[in-house]
Amino acid sequence: MRVSPLIPLAALAWSFCGAPTRAQQPTLTPNQQLAHDVYKELIETNSSTMTAGTTGAAQEMAKRFRDAGFPESDIFLGGVRPDKFNVVLRYHGKGGPNGPKPLLLLAHLDVVEALKADWSPDLDPFKFIEHDGYYYGRGTSDDKAMAAIFVANIARLKQEGYVPERDIVIALTADEEGGCCNGARWLVTNHRDLVDAAYVINEGGGGSLRNGKPFLNSVQATEKVFGNFTVTARNRGGHSSVPRPDNAIYQLAAGLVRFSAYSFPVEFNEVTHAYFERTAAVETAEVGAAMRALLKNPNDAAASAIVSRDPRYNSTLRTTCVATMLSGGHATNALPQTAQATINCRMLPNTNPADVRAAIVKAIADTGLTVSDAPAARPSAPSPLLPEVFGSIESVTKQLFGNIPVIPVMGTGATDSQPFRTVGIPAYGVSGLMGDPEDIRAHGRDERMLVKSFYDGQEFLYRLTKALTSSRTVP
Repeated sequence: MRVSPLIPLAALAWSFCGAPTRAQQPTLTPNQQLAHDVYKELIETNSSTMTAGTTGAAQEMAKRFRDAGFPESDIFLGGVRPDKFNVVLRYHGKGGPNGPKPLLLLAHLDVVEALKADWSPDLDPFKFIEHDGYYYGRGTSDDKAMAAIFVANIARLKQEGYVPERDIVIALTADEEGGCCNGARWLVTNHRDLVDAAYVINEGGGGSLRNGKPFLNSVQATEKVFGNFTVTARNRGGHSSVPRPDNAIYQLAAGLVRFSAYSFPVEFNEVTHAYFERTAAVETAEVGAAMRALLKNPNDAAASAIVSRDPRYNSTLRTTCVATMLSGGHATNALPQTAQATINCRMLPNTNPADVRAAIVKAIADTGLTVSDAPAARPSAPSPLLPEVFGSIESVTKQLFGNIPVIPVMGTGATDSQPFRTVGIPAYGVSGLMGDPEDIRAHGRDERMLVKSFYDGQEFLYRLTKALTSSRTVP
C-alpha cells in the first residue's frame, strides 16, 4: 500500500517485503522454530478468500493453541459460513472479568488468489520456500507473518508462565481480502464479548529499510473509506453510418477529462498532521519545507503542488477519486446509447460520501451525465495517539532498531481495523516487520518476506505485547 525515496509507503502499505540479501540466518531458537513451523503450515494451507476459505487454517491454529496448553473453553471456532471460520483465543490475565479490557492481537487468515503459472517457475504460491534470505509464498507478507508470530508468541508466554495485567485475545479472521462475509466485522457484530478490547494491534503499518538498515517504523492509526460512483451518459443512438455530434461515449469522455483535472482539498486529521510533521524532518529540504508550510496553511497551493508530486503523499493529503472502469455501446455499427465509467474513491475518515458525490458532479460539469447516489460508508474516527500505546511502540522500536522515528500513518487501503474503530475500539497497525518499500509484493507475483525481518518482527511483537499488558501501561 506506498513510496518516496525517503518515506517509503510505510504510510500506505499494509506490509513490506525486503532488500536483497544472502546473509545466512543463524540457528533458530526454539521460539523462532515454532514461529517458522506455524508460518510454513499457514502458507501451505490454501486459504484463498474466493476459492478455498479459512476454516482449514483456523482449525490448524486452534490445534496449535490446544497443543500450547490452552483449554477448549478459551478457544472459539466459528464463522458465518462453514468454509469461513475464524479462531479466537483468550489468554487470561490477573484482572478477571472485572479487570481492565484486553489487548487484542488481530491478523487475517485469508489471502488473495494466486496461480502457480503466474509465479516464477521455481516457486509455488502455496509452498513455503526459503531462498536467498527470503521466505516465499502467498501470504508471507499479507498477513500470515503476523498470524504465525501471534500464535508462536502466545505459546512462548504460556510456557514462560507470564501472567498479564489484562487478558490477551488473539483473533485470526476470515475475508479481510474482500470475500463474502468479513470475519472481523462478523465477530464485532455477533460476538462482541469475544473481541472487545482496550485496543487492537493489527497489520497496516510496518518498518522501512534504507540501504538495508531500519529507517522508520510506521503505525497505522486511521484509514480511508472505500466507495464507488458510476457516471452514465445516455443517448437515443442510431446507425453508425450517420454519426452526430451528440455521442454518449464522447460526452462521457469529455466529462471524465474535466474530472481528471480536479483535486479534492487538503485536509489533516490528528494522524496525518503528525505524519507530515514527523516526515518533514527526514524528507528533502524542498519537500520538508512544503510539508511544514501545508501544516500551517492547508490552502497553500504552491506547497501542495510540491508535496503532491509523490502519489503516496498526495493520497495522504486528501480524498482521492479515480476512473477505474469504462464501458459503452452495444454494437460496432450503432451509435452508443449508453456509456458508463466507474469512479473509485478513497475518502478521508469521517468524510460525507454525499459531499464527495457533489464534488464529482461539479467537476464533470455536464448536467447530461448522471452520477450514482453516494454509497453507504462506514466512516470511523482515527484512533487516538494514546501515550501508553505510542510510548510502548517507541520504546520497543528503540530497543530493537535504534533511534529511528515512529510515524503515525493513514492507510489508503482497507484493513480489519475499521470495524473496531467504528465501535470506538482504538486500533493500531504496527508489526516491526522491516522491508524495502520498493519491493512490495503483497497480492502479487513471488510474494516474500525477509527471513531476518520475520524474526525481528516476532521479537518486536513479543516485547510490545508484554509492554502493553504490564503494570506500567495498565491502570
